[in-house]
Amino acid sequence: MENLLTPFHLAFPVKNLKDTKVFYTEILGCSLGRTNPKWIDFNFYGHQITAHLSPESFIKKDIINQVDGKNVPVRHFGLILSWTDWHIIKENLLEKQVKFIIDPYIRFQGKKGEQATLFIADPSFNGIELKSFKEKEMIFSA
Repeated sequence: MENLLTPFHLAFPVKNLKDTKVFYTEILGCSLGRTNPKWIDFNFYGHQITAHLSPESFIKKDIINQVDGKNVPVRHFGLILSWTDWHIIKENLLEKQVKFIIDPYIRFQGKKGEQATLFIADPSFNGIELKSFKEKEMIFSA
């Protein structure tokens, strides 16, 4: 299989479409795609994500795993950005006073696999991780 990066598609549940639309367009800067009374497509930095209205999906408590002593939401998705873009988006989120699940920080600083990461949540508490590797070749290294 060729190693070409192409846009991915992700569908995920949300509690409320109105709040979701505001978050993804005004906070993350996503543009809108197709919409329906039960779902909304967003252009998530070149990828298609679809928020499906499903309040019943949130009956169970959120599950977390410990990573670097931080509570990482098990249900999350995200992007790997360039080092520069990650810092620009991080500053934008700070300016908008977005509440972080996990504050921006650098993992493995000065070591193999150095990466910047942060976690935020949409209004339905779907976790979103934005990360960047200092050296892109380290994305899949052990």
